[in-house]
Amino acid sequence: MAKEASLSVLLSFRAQNVRSFRDEVELSLLATRIADEDVRRDIEIAGTAKPVQVLPTAGIFGGNASGKSRLLHVMADMRRLVLTSFRRGDRTTRLDRQPFLLDERSRSAPSEFHIDIVLNGVRWQYGFEIGDDSVHGEYAYYLPRGRRATVFEREDSNLRFGPSFRAGGRALATLVRDNSLLLSVAGAADDKALTPLFRWFVDNLRLAEESSRPARAMYTAKMLESPADRNRVLALLRAADLGITDARVASSELDPDARDLFSRAFRILAGNDGESDSDEPALVVNETVRLTHEGVSASVEVDPEDESKGTLVWVGLIGPVLEALDGGRVLLADELDASLHPHLVQQLIELFQSNRSNSRCAQLVFNAHDVSVLGDSKRRALGRDQIWFTEKGPGGATSMYPLSAFGPRHDQALERRYLQGRYGGVPALNSGEFEQAVQRAPASTLSLG
Repeated sequence: MAKEASLSVLLSFRAQNVRSFRDEVELSLLATRIADEDVRRDIEIAGTAKPVQVLPTAGIFGGNASGKSRLLHVMADMRRLVLTSFRRGDRTTRLDRQPFLLDERSRSAPSEFHIDIVLNGVRWQYGFEIGDDSVHGEYAYYLPRGRRATVFEREDSNLRFGPSFRAGGRALATLVRDNSLLLSVAGAADDKALTPLFRWFVDNLRLAEESSRPARAMYTAKMLESPADRNRVLALLRAADLGITDARVASSELDPDARDLFSRAFRILAGNDGESDSDEPALVVNETVRLTHEGVSASVEVDPEDESKGTLVWVGLIGPVLEALDGGRVLLADELDASLHPHLVQQLIELFQSNRSNSRCAQLVFNAHDVSVLGDSKRRALGRDQIWFTEKGPGGATSMYPLSAFGPRHDQALERRYLQGRYGGVPALNSGEFEQAVQRAPASTLSLG
């Protein structure tokens, strides 16, 4: 397999005491020995003789409320903190974190976030530990020659910069607040040395979830105005067999205030602005995307309220997917299978799995309920080391583990074995409890108050 040079990819993500994860959770996108050969990518890293093997996709499965959506939100939390901890508020502003709430000790304990990435062919490691009011620790290392070198290390208010970063670091140190990340400061100050790492967070770990669907649909429709993108967007609309022939943004129908929100929502999705402070952009664009369908004798433009949920979901995914594939970015998709046919979900996954459509090793991390993605012994959308499961323990804390921990054979019917509970990650349901719950108590036992 040819080596991919100068690409940016996510190798792993770790976090602790965030949302439903009390204990450390890790998602690795490094290929294992059971990886499908035609899926794994060989990525060259500066200073190393052998390329690192990376996976373009990871799918997370589990029961309701098991934490599979929470993992994606935790990854998006890290992005949000990097982008906004300095730009928003002042020295008295509390850090926007969500510790594990079902354990009294965890509520006051710090939250941790860590990533290991390849950035333009160089490996970087970055992470931080935060409380409600201050940053307890932060670090960045890089490996330009295969050996780890310090970019900066921070412990509370104490900062230490590596030799190559001391000049610029002194200026950044004067701007850092106790409640802001140094990397957030570097992004605001456009620091030459650290801006590439900051920009990685601008471009990556964007979360496609239900609340952002209207804005994402607008983003897709806006891409139709670009000659370079129009044909690809229309081709994906038609390939989904939805009967769509065209789409447009009806921005001319908006009043000036709504048009401003429309423009801001587009900048946010394009990565040219901070995170939205409210849901207003999504609410505004809900009525601005118009789709044209093939009719009996002519094409007909359909109002949004007459579109199927699946159609709107697909439209909202096309723009972010194309952007990720073009830029080699990491896209997070919550409930990827919501309102989409399983065959369409598998085709979307294949866009990331295929070297032909994903030449820059863009990565898709998603969760789903539809286990047909796991496949049988002959056909499956994901490799055996691309599948993860979440479970919630007795104390309410989520744990996550890979299918590869079970040593599955290549010919195993993963879907059937998962539904049988062989790998965990399924709800413990009792039909008797359901039947008893809906039965009415005899009239003589009812209290009349």
